[in-house]
Amino acid sequence: MRQFTASQRDSAIRRGLAFIYNTACEPANFYSYGSAYLCCFYCISATSRDSELRRVARAMGRERARLWRREYGEVSRNAEAEDVADLVFGSDAADRMGVRDDVLKKRLQRIAARFSSRDFLFFDPSTEPPPKDMPMECGCGEHNPRGRKICQRCRTSLTMMSAYEVWSSALTTSYTGQQYGVRLGASYTDVLNWLPVMRPYPNPPKHGDSSDFYWAIYAVTHVVYTLNDYSAYKLSPSWLPDEYAFLKRNLTEAIKMADPEALGEFLDSLKSFGLVESHPLIRKGMNYLLSSQNGDGSWGDADAEDIYERFHSTWTGIDGLREYSWRGERLSFQRLKPLLGGWAR
Repeated sequence: MRQFTASQRDSAIRRGLAFIYNTACEPANFYSYGSAYLCCFYCISATSRDSELRRVARAMGRERARLWRREYGEVSRNAEAEDVADLVFGSDAADRMGVRDDVLKKRLQRIAARFSSRDFLFFDPSTEPPPKDMPMECGCGEHNPRGRKICQRCRTSLTMMSAYEVWSSALTTSYTGQQYGVRLGASYTDVLNWLPVMRPYPNPPKHGDSSDFYWAIYAVTHVVYTLNDYSAYKLSPSWLPDEYAFLKRNLTEAIKMADPEALGEFLDSLKSFGLVESHPLIRKGMNYLLSSQNGDGSWGDADAEDIYERFHSTWTGIDGLREYSWRGERLSFQRLKPLLGGWAR
């Protein structure tokens, strides 16, 4: 296997970050995905081992955060749950980069209390597991209520979201709300409590529908992210044995699928469990990322119409390649350690 050099890795990371920043400076992109861009810049600036990478990402993030606060950091009286959650994501990242707005936080706390867990998460994790009857957005653009099989606007058949997709989103939403101090429908513990039910994770299908396996990847990686504070801490494989085994077993599947976005999430998750760059799986994944970077510095489909697909694939590509400044082995919520221990047994 051809080995990459540190300079090749660092160059690829910087090209990727430049691509992300350039796309974030396009007004239409930032209007649509400003909060996600802020989360990206914050995470890279907070957990990278490379001090220069931290500095550059933080400068980019603070500049974009100040603009976001001025132009998009407002909550209207008729805001929907989706709008509130998006503002919480962006405001949490902006706060962490030192661009605070405590007045907005208080408004978000009041407005978020108007909504239910189903408004934010599509289900009530205090009473039920992630559902299998939540329709995806219809091709006509209609968002149909849970349980509906025929679109109420265009009368076409609807496709259901994978329960793993619902759970992955709920993990991230509840975690971010709890860290920021605005409850988004439920506590993070309420959502994480369904982890034993979501096990065992599906294997890659030989034929037919692969959606459950695909979304199980993101469910597992977001269990990792929300428990290690998005790559701030290392995790013991003994805390999450099923998830660790799933990641080790299926990393090569992401390469077979030619999916750098999923591969990046495999790599940073496995690194948090202690796998080092010399491990054959990590080397194989990093070599693939370095060989599949686009000419403009991005990863993923260079012809994708939605910039989010290109931006997020590039973010995860960077995360799969970069080194981390781990702050020891612990959980983002230490009180959950006994719970994980019980499930592991």
